[in-house]
Parts: sequence; C-alpha cells; structure tokens
Amino acid sequence: MKLSSLFTAVLGLALAGGSAYLARDYIEAQSAQDALVEKGSIIHVIVAGRDIAFGQAIESQMLTTIAWPVEAVPKGIFSDHSKLLPEPGNPPRRARNAIAQGDLILASRVSDFGEKVTIVQSLGPNHRAMAIKVTAETAVGGFVTPGDHVDIVLTQGRGEKLRTVTILQNIRVIGVDQDANVQTDAPGIARTITVEVTPEQAQTLALAQQAGQLSLSLRTLEAVDDKPLESIRLSDVLRDVSPVPEDEPGHRIIVRRGITTQDEYY
Repeated sequence: MKLSSLFTAVLGLALAGGSAYLARDYIEAQSAQDALVEKGSIIHVIVAGRDIAFGQAIESQMLTTIAWPVEAVPKGIFSDHSKLLPEPGNPPRRARNAIAQGDLILASRVSDFGEKVTIVQSLGPNHRAMAIKVTAETAVGGFVTPGDHVDIVLTQGRGEKLRTVTILQNIRVIGVDQDANVQTDAPGIARTITVEVTPEQAQTLALAQQAGQLSLSLRTLEAVDDKPLESIRLSDVLRDVSPVPEDEPGHRIIVRRGITTQDEYY
C-alpha cells in the first residue's frame, strides 16, 4: 500500500472517530437538556437570531430559541412563536428599539400586532422629544449618532459682550434627522438633532434656541459627576495676564499752549 493511501485511511478513521465522539456528546447534552425540560427546570425562550433594527417587522427567520433556567427567566419573554408572530395575512409586530443578535425578545421591546412604531416609544416616562437645528460645526462634525449623550452649549452676543454657557448636561440623542436607529455608527452631516428632555428642559431649550446659537458637546461613555457651569465671556478667554513694565508709559496726552505742544503721560 502506498504511503499516501495509508495516510488517507488513517485520516478518515480519525475524522470518523471524532465525528462519532462529538455526536455522542451532543446526544448526551441534548438528552440531559430534555430531562431538565421535562422536570421544569429549563425553558426554551425566543431570542434574536440576527440584529433587528428599530421599527423593523419581526419575522420567523430573524428568531431562534435557547435554553434558559426557569428560575432566571425575566418578565415578558416569549417561548411560543405563535404568540410573537402574526397569523398569515395579518400585520406583524415591530421592534420598538434596536435588538442585537442573541438578545431576548421581550414584550416591552416589540409592538402589538399592527401597532405603529415611532420615536415616541423610545422615550422614558414623562419625557419629551425636541429637535435642535445644527450644522457640521455645532454637531461635533457629524459624529453624533442616536443613543449618544451630549451637553448643550448656548453662545450669544457680539463683540466684547459675546458669552457662552452650558445649559443642559447628559442629554440623550434619540434621532439624527429622520434616523432613530441606535445601531447607526456612520458619521453624517445632520440638519436637526432630536433629544430626549423633561418638560422643564424643553422650556429651557426652546428659549435658548431663540437667544443664540446652540452647540453639542459629545460626552464620554464613563459616568461623570456633573456640576453646574457658570457662563464665560470673551474677555475671560482673551484676558491678558502678562505683567506691564514699570517704565512703560500709560496714556499719552498732547497739551497745546499757544503755539507750543507738550506730550504728557499718565
């Protein structure tokens, strides 16, 4: 027998043995899982088999199931596809916010059958959605995306009276133009940014938009202990702290007495 034939035969036996070993482990694991299911210790729950975007219809090919300990099952899970998917010809459920692959499908994250999904459903209790006009310069060069948190800075006045102040801190962005998908990570130049605010913050924001120019400051992902910030003026930025030489003259005055003139300093 040639060496190559012998090698092929040995390799085939090894693969067959490995396959049989893996198949045995799988059958044993499945049998153990089935036993736990029969005992009521394990339940099969529905999870996202792929990323599901905000507002996207929930379809069967997007879903899969995994085993989950009964004592750790969170509220609002689905274990029955018929309760999550519509009857043929009927309108579907939709994702109320983006669902990542592997995430549990919860009742709070999907709409009712045929229910319209809008940005309103992403708002927290007693919060409002409000839009801000922005440019590339005032919106961090287009790097602000849905789901980010920002500070909002107001600049107003002209010349020496120019001043700026941070009016709102740690504000969640829920939309960039008409895009509310928090999975969006590509920068783009927006004309409006929609933010989530309380009723009181909405009043502040409405007044500030009429008072001057608003700019966004993109925040870090780390927790920050925010403190109120005082406004600063242009004179605070351009202040000259260099010492004045003692022999440097001050103001010059030209004094005329008849046909003669005299320079005086003070």
